[in-house]
Order: sequence, then structure tokens, then C-alpha cells
Amino acid sequence: MTFQHDCSSLPIGLFDSGIGGLTVMQELMRLLPHEQLIYFGDTARIPYGNKSRETVIRYSIENTITLLEKQIKLLVIACNTASALALGNLSSLFKIPMIGVVQPGAEKAVAASKNGRIAILGTRGTIHSGVYQSAILQKLPEAILFPIACPLFVPLVEEQWIDRPSAELIVKEYLAPLKGCGIDTALLGCTHYPLLRGLIQRELGEEVEIVDSASTCAEHVKEVLQEHQLLSSQQQQASQYFVSDDPGKFQALAERLFGLSITVNKITG
Repeated sequence: MTFQHDCSSLPIGLFDSGIGGLTVMQELMRLLPHEQLIYFGDTARIPYGNKSRETVIRYSIENTITLLEKQIKLLVIACNTASALALGNLSSLFKIPMIGVVQPGAEKAVAASKNGRIAILGTRGTIHSGVYQSAILQKLPEAILFPIACPLFVPLVEEQWIDRPSAELIVKEYLAPLKGCGIDTALLGCTHYPLLRGLIQRELGEEVEIVDSASTCAEHVKEVLQEHQLLSSQQQQASQYFVSDDPGKFQALAERLFGLSITVNKITG
């Protein structure tokens, strides 16, 4: 996709299957305060983690088209499953700078680990794709990895069950195989998972460093904008939020989980 005029003042677009991508958006707002952001949560079709590769690719293409119609200058795939399964397809179809969250997350995990024993927590789609495993091993070939699919983590967040006793039991069950493995780092391979960080930290112990891709992804966005001379030099309009279903629920979740007082609109068609 190309623009005829200077497009540095155009917004950055992000999409996720639901609320989790706001972890990335908040880091972008902090690091790039002059940029306008447009967020799209595909809440009608969440979760992505248990869908087939073909379905996730189709959803991701449709989400990208939705954001391109709003004249964005860069796309952030703020969903680990979509980044893992669809980034290659999107890059070949659309001529616009785009960034996923997998590579930044892998780099952060490698930088954090001292003994090379790293747990990877993600959706089934992300874990089975092997993209995090491959990305980490490219940078740290001697790493010993412990990938675990945690499919119930996303609905726990989306249904606001993170403070319930059942959430603690589910976290304990998923992370049980990591006991005695000697990991020193756990990578949260889903943008929803940082909202369960407290429970995950408690279960793994304070000696395990927990990392996610949000802050590193934001740094990559800044680098790409600089490379393409797309950094905005002036204060932009307020960020915009869109969903494919139930904007009221998303709005309430954003306020409760992120302290954001926002207006959320539904995209139809």
C-alpha cells in the first residue's frame, strides 16, 4: 500500500482477537505520545488460539483490510496467534510496514535468561506453530525450551475471572509440568497473559523472570517508523477503539483492567 503524500501524520493500526492487545497499545502510547492509534478487537470471533491456521489467516486478512480502510501508515499485529500464523501471508499481500509480537518477545526472553531454560506460555495455535521456539533457538541455540499451551487463559481474562479461585487453580494446573525444570524465564506468548502475571508469578516463584513482548514490540515500532521516516512530529487526535461485537463489554473491560476511560465503536459489515 502506498500513499501519494507525506503520511507521517496518519495513524498506526493494531488488531487483536480481543482486549489483550491493549497491553501493546499502552506501551505504544507511552513510547510514542505523538502518534494516533487505531485499535481493532475482533471480539465476535475470539479466541483465535483454537482456530485452524487457515481460519486465523482469513481473519487476519479481514482485520488488516478493516484497518487499511482507515488509512493507517503501519500495522501492528498485537495478537501472538495471528503473528505466528499469518504475518508471512499479510506481508506478501499488503505493501505497508507491519510488525508482529513474536520476534520482539523472543528477543526479550533470550536477553532475560541467564541459564537458557525458558518456558513459553501461549495459545494452542502459537505453541503448535513452533514460531517462538524457532525464534529463540535462532538467537540462543543452546536454549532448553518448555512450551506449554494454556487455552483457558484468554477466556479467563475476557470474562473477568482473573480474581476468582478457579483462575488460580487453572494457572496451577497448566504450570505444574514446569515444577523442578529449573527455568529462570517465562515468556508470556499471548497479549492477554500479562493480565494474569500476578498468578503466574506466584505459581512459578519470584526467582523466575516473566517477560512479554509489549514493550519490546513498541520499541520495534519506533525503529520502523524512523526507518521509513514516518514518525509524527505533532500531537495527534485521540486514539480510536473498534470491535466486531459487544463494545459495551470491551469498554468495561478496558476500564477495569487498564484504567482506560474510552469510547468503543462497533464495526459492521
